[in-house]
Amino acid sequence: MLRANGKIEGIMEIFLNGKAVECKSGETILDVAKRNGITIPTLCHHEEIKPFASCFICVVEVKGLSRLVPSCSTIVSDNMEVDTNSPKVRASRKVCVELLLSDHCGDCRAPCAVTCPAGIDIPGFISLLARSTEKESIKLIKENLPFPASLGRVCPRPCETECRRARVDDSVSICFLKRYIADKDLGSPEPYVATAGKPSGKKVAIIGAGPAGLSAAFFLRKDGHKVTVFDAHPEPGGMLRYGIPAYRLPRDILAKEIGLIRKMGVDIRQNKKLGADFTLDGLKKEYDAVFLAIGAQSASDMRVEGEKEGGAISGIAFLEDVALGKKVSIGDDVVVVGGGNTAIDAARTSLRVGAKKVTIMYRRSRDEMPANKVEIEAAEHEGVDIKYLTLPTKMQKDASGVILTCVKMQLGEPDASGRRRPIQIEGSEFAFRASAVVSAIGQGVDTECIEEEPFELKLTKWNTLDVNPDTFETNVAGIFAGGDCATGADIAVTATAAGKKAASSIDQYLKGEKVTGVPKQYLHSMGKVEEAPEELFEKVESAPRAEMPELPAKARIKDFEEVETGFTQEQARKEAERCLSCGCRSYESCALRRLAVEYKSEPDRFAGAKRRLFIDDSHPQIRYEGHKCILCGSCIRICSEVKKLDALGFVKRGFVAEMKPIFDRPWKLSTCDSCLKCVPLCPTGAISLKVTPADEVLMLRREGVDASKTVN
Repeated sequence: MLRANGKIEGIMEIFLNGKAVECKSGETILDVAKRNGITIPTLCHHEEIKPFASCFICVVEVKGLSRLVPSCSTIVSDNMEVDTNSPKVRASRKVCVELLLSDHCGDCRAPCAVTCPAGIDIPGFISLLARSTEKESIKLIKENLPFPASLGRVCPRPCETECRRARVDDSVSICFLKRYIADKDLGSPEPYVATAGKPSGKKVAIIGAGPAGLSAAFFLRKDGHKVTVFDAHPEPGGMLRYGIPAYRLPRDILAKEIGLIRKMGVDIRQNKKLGADFTLDGLKKEYDAVFLAIGAQSASDMRVEGEKEGGAISGIAFLEDVALGKKVSIGDDVVVVGGGNTAIDAARTSLRVGAKKVTIMYRRSRDEMPANKVEIEAAEHEGVDIKYLTLPTKMQKDASGVILTCVKMQLGEPDASGRRRPIQIEGSEFAFRASAVVSAIGQGVDTECIEEEPFELKLTKWNTLDVNPDTFETNVAGIFAGGDCATGADIAVTATAAGKKAASSIDQYLKGEKVTGVPKQYLHSMGKVEEAPEELFEKVESAPRAEMPELPAKARIKDFEEVETGFTQEQARKEAERCLSCGCRSYESCALRRLAVEYKSEPDRFAGAKRRLFIDDSHPQIRYEGHKCILCGSCIRICSEVKKLDALGFVKRGFVAEMKPIFDRPWKLSTCDSCLKCVPLCPTGAISLKVTPADEVLMLRREGVDASKTVN
């Protein structure tokens, strides 16, 4: 039936974001927007239950009204003008999200995974290992890391410093578990080879076959691009091969992992030096994009009198010569100057090539020493003497070797690095005789190879390549750079992560998209290890950390056999079971997290008390984490309105209100019939199915989620 204005009875017209759309009498703004392809976010609405407007995220602006209105419960009226995404609307949603986050208590991801530069799903791969699904475990690791066997040996384990298990006894041996999984895979008849993507028709040149370059090659092949890697050395691996001794990283292990990258279709060309065998300009003309990953392999001087005349040996050059199988002559009494991992490696290598006595001189104390503490202990165990607060000031060569003039130091106020500044103690000079002195005080980037290019790549004041830290773009279009050549010398896992992230930017560039790099993810946290709520650990029983078996000290310094021999299957299983499975199992589906990203919310904008940690695991299928609840009421209403069970309700009032089973009972004693309708309605995963990290990984894999694209 037509009305006087010619419109059909019951049909009206509204203006949605400036566009006229038809709608029916009695519809809500949310209904009309959804039908017209306009998304209005909401945390409390569901088609099976009545509008509740508790979250106030779905607010919109209606012309003529002074206040914003919830679209889920506001009925349309003829000629209504609605703006669903105005600045006023976005500002309101941002505040709503920030208020919810201010009260939120939980970890989006496990602290170990957040700390890992490569972004590995650590609880996920450990949970898969505990279930004896090693193939799935290695697949998960390799979504973010192409060298798990190598880095499982040499990574200094920043992840383990944030392991919550340390509040109970000791951190989980994450790196060694990663090594166990990777070694088992490499030893299998068919090691896992990541699948190359559908051919894109694009070509990328990578300069440097170290961890950054090979990592970029790995991920670019996953994206379907043709990749050629050029490297100056006889074998690929960069500092993994030429800077880390074989007793820590056996050459066959590294070669096998690189071989799996080659099997993906990556072309690696050795003995090809930039500036001598090819130029950047030439590559830029032949390839669609170029990635510079030339590392930081130029040794820093000690800056002491007589250094050159005294014949100081570069620590980097020394380790490379040994790796190449060259004969090195260093005599019986070697001094290594420095306190980093290169100094430790040079000292331990000196013992293995014949030195009878090795002394490390470091100008600060042990607490300030940047080398991995495990490696320091290993060096001491093998007989290396470390003289702390000691600085060589002069070198003088004589017929029997080198005479070092040294001074004792004391620590003053912290310097720019945060470490206490070493100060010379007057009158503390003493002489020290050595057969050879190895300098291992730092590394820089050798930029000579790019100096003759027709375009000028911008450098920083530290002589590193100046790149956008988010996208790895240089100042020359189509040329990207990452790893040590952009950051300065750093650990291998950081270089590997740089290669992965740079690959994402290069992929965007090749597709003609705006280059933004890896998307930023919102990550809520309960804080550092010592800040986590005590309730997390109440039911955790103490269990000793697995000890890594290793060769006896006296025997191992005779050759370059691997010192650490690896976990047994039983050790690995028991160690995997120590993992507390931190992190939210609903991370991927959490609506609150997605909104925090979309509205660039600041979680600490509104300070105050947070929810008390509360976990109810009494139900056979459901896990309830009250500290994640935002009191949207969806679970209560689906149970009451649809199921007519009234198993759930609000307990207390105001800021201390909680959602719990009626009469504050354990979930298993409620009237719940296990229909599980409440689970998908929960926007934050406060109500979730009881699944392990392994279950979550397998579910996401079935859904086609690629963790390398979603985790920083």
